[in-house]
Amino acid sequence: MLINKPAIILITGIMASGKSTVAQLLAQRFDKSVHLRGDIYRKMIVNNRKEVSPKGNDDELEQLRLRYQLAANAADTYYKEGFTVVVQDVVVGRMMNDFVSFIQNRPFYVVVLCPNTEVVAEREAIRIKKGYGIWTVSDLDKVLRQETPRIGMWLDSSDLTPEETVTEILKRAGHEALITP
Repeated sequence: MLINKPAIILITGIMASGKSTVAQLLAQRFDKSVHLRGDIYRKMIVNNRKEVSPKGNDDELEQLRLRYQLAANAADTYYKEGFTVVVQDVVVGRMMNDFVSFIQNRPFYVVVLCPNTEVVAEREAIRIKKGYGIWTVSDLDKVLRQETPRIGMWLDSSDLTPEETVTEILKRAGHEALITP
């Protein structure tokens, strides 16, 4: 395992790519860890919550940026207390650079789960929690693959179990996923 001291690790990808499961399993591998679910900040908004649509107007993107800032602040705070923080959220497109800029502490790793769209659609079909509505799997996957900066570790987890995905992340962690100042 190359991550042997406290760190911040972002697990991202499109909805139903395995982020929640992988982030939880990864966090469990560390003695002192936090699994920070970024979407919780979206859910906290009671009135006037803006869901990000495929066209993404300014109000929607500002609320998304706020969500990312809050998650990054929480991650930095836990990190300063000696925790390894696994942040899990859908961070795709040009907003990836914003999220990365919000994390102040290092080491910071970015892992992008990118299973193929058929696998994501299958996973979405059997999930209790449904993520897709105004987005389609292929639309969000297009944003991931065509608009997201190629930083960190990109991992096609189509043929991997969640446990195998975590093992692969830990094996490849280091320069492939490390974000430097």
